[in-house]
Amino acid sequence: MTSDIQKYNSSQTESDHEICSKLFEIIDENLPDSQSKIWHAHPVWFLEDNPIVGYSKQKKGIRLMFWSGKSFNEEFLNVHGEKFQDASVFYNDVLEINEEDIKRALKKSENIQWDYKNLVKRKGELIQIKK
Repeated sequence: MTSDIQKYNSSQTESDHEICSKLFEIIDENLPDSQSKIWHAHPVWFLEDNPIVGYSKQKKGIRLMFWSGKSFNEEFLNVHGEKFQDASVFYNDVLEINEEDIKRALKKSENIQWDYKNLVKRKGELIQIKK
């Protein structure tokens, strides 16, 4: 775990810290070819510089977001972005985390990707790069 992500997780309340640590463990173990860092103030994992998954503290709880998650057709990712292809789930207790759901979505995230890396260069046009 990078020291920045460790700092982020440690800055959370005790229950949110548990959630963040569990999410980190699942993501890091199941996306071995990814790079992780703090991006826009929260932990994010990238494949070839394209953001794949991240989590953040929000009013509704800890949000686990998959940048291309809308295309995964996963029921547990029940909060969909309006403008892009992101999909999320919120956690308020570590016991709510279904590891198998997340592992399945992480596997899909390697094969189904929208190109966020070049979004600015394309002036906001989002294209699918892996189906």
